[in-house]
Amino acid sequence: MKHPLDKFAYCPVCGAKTFLQHNEKAKKCTACGFVYYFNPSAAVACFIRNKKGELLLVRRAKEPAKGTLDLPGGFVDLHETAEDAACREVKEETGLTITNCKYLFSLPNIYPYCGFDVHTVDMFFECHVDNFELAFAEDDAAEIIILSPEKLNPDDFGLCSIKKGVDRYIHFCK
Repeated sequence: MKHPLDKFAYCPVCGAKTFLQHNEKAKKCTACGFVYYFNPSAAVACFIRNKKGELLLVRRAKEPAKGTLDLPGGFVDLHETAEDAACREVKEETGLTITNCKYLFSLPNIYPYCGFDVHTVDMFFECHVDNFELAFAEDDAAEIIILSPEKLNPDDFGLCSIKKGVDRYIHFCK
């Protein structure tokens, strides 16, 4: 496996091209001594349920895994809690305002973005809304899909951590 910082050749502090592998998750500048530790980015994925117990899913509008099922979610922004990110991402992708947001579990992931592997910690939440009547596909979502939980199939999801998360959720709900 490539070093997670293999594309980073220059020191972000002094700009020298002496930014070399220090260990499996860090690079060190031999000119100024700066060590950069590459830690995962935070991301959220949301199981959205209505009062009937149905789940709202989305179909991915963009690569990676364009056209496959997904959970609304995305990266946590600077100065934002994971819960705030869940609320924002659900609003951006579905137009819905969630009423309750409960943390479930997390999974490590590697998200391919523009030829760069972004290591993430995906935090899964169960979110609630009254109904899905006002839901619409927006932002990264191409389509809204509504399913009963028993019809969830991890193989319908294109991203590895989401597949694993759906599988875990299915067993969590039993």
